Amino acid sequence: METTTNKNETFQNLLQTLVETPGPSGSEHLIRQKIEQEVREFADEIYTDALGNLIVRKGSKGEGGKRVMVSAHVDEIGLMVTHIDDDGFARFIMIGGVSPYTCLGGRVLFMNGTQGVIGLERLDKDEKPSLEKMFIDTGATSKEDCKISVGDVCGFERPFLDLGKRLVAKSMDDRVAVAVAIEALKRIEITPNEIFFVFSVQEEVGIRGAITAAYGVDPEVGIAVDVTRTGDTPKSNKMEVALGKGPAIKVRDSSFIADPKVVNWMVREAKEQGMPYQMEVLEAGGTDGAAIQRTRAGVPAGCLSIPCRYIHSPSEMVDREDLEHSVSLLSALLSKGIQL
Repeated sequence: METTTNKNETFQNLLQTLVETPGPSGSEHLIRQKIEQEVREFADEIYTDALGNLIVRKGSKGEGGKRVMVSAHVDEIGLMVTHIDDDGFARFIMIGGVSPYTCLGGRVLFMNGTQGVIGLERLDKDEKPSLEKMFIDTGATSKEDCKISVGDVCGFERPFLDLGKRLVAKSMDDRVAVAVAIEALKRIEITPNEIFFVFSVQEEVGIRGAITAAYGVDPEVGIAVDVTRTGDTPKSNKMEVALGKGPAIKVRDSSFIADPKVVNWMVREAKEQGMPYQMEVLEAGGTDGAAIQRTRAGVPAGCLSIPCRYIHSPSEMVDREDLEHSVSLLSALLSKGIQL
């Protein structure tokens, strides 16, 4: 019998594997392989669509059940090489929302295994750092010596950190939600629902994977699983979400307004399970929920959010108990007939 300690260690090992696997938007093949290996024995059907979304079906629609799409994106923010000068320094553009303030001195890992560090030109007085003034140094001594090429992509490289109650890593957005979805998939034994777990691609560049996946799945209900910002650090933007107070049930973000029926369904289940939860109103940012909601003739959709500090930095922080409650709530929602 698996103990709680062993279960937590297994989940943490899975999460560490996911966050440490490179996969910027458009280059998700390695992380997709890791996920497929993890979920194959728990799936009734598994396939990859034309855009690269990994789609895992579990269950068949029975009495009181619905066709449900659960979407967690596998891609991460990153950089793409645009030019390599004669001395081997590479210029780049961002993939997704990358801030120059979190880049400087950062280490990167290219899909071919090449590593590098981000440097900055000398700035004029009062000039602020910008991506245009930065370059990647792979240790090359010339253009010919450089092991990367124009068009190559990289993600940030930073070790996984266990701080006790809190876990820190790059790419918690959205690999932590991927881990939560995988664990929920494993825990669901019997369900009247036909559930499509979509591990979507290219979310960071415009929820592209979820758009095509939602059209193909044609769900009756949709749930995005993603991270959300918090308001619990010094002088942060005022927001009710905090680490350690449970998963957040989204009311709205800048990309969509969650269907009130879905919000109420999630709140009812959290109360029934006696677990902590928070209500989330996110001023800026979007999720796959917007893509699901707008597909075909429209779909009732919501989002289960995992509180996360320092989003889109190489050191994103989450709370252990929030993760366990997120898994429990998601698996409970999907194991029963859905009444909206």
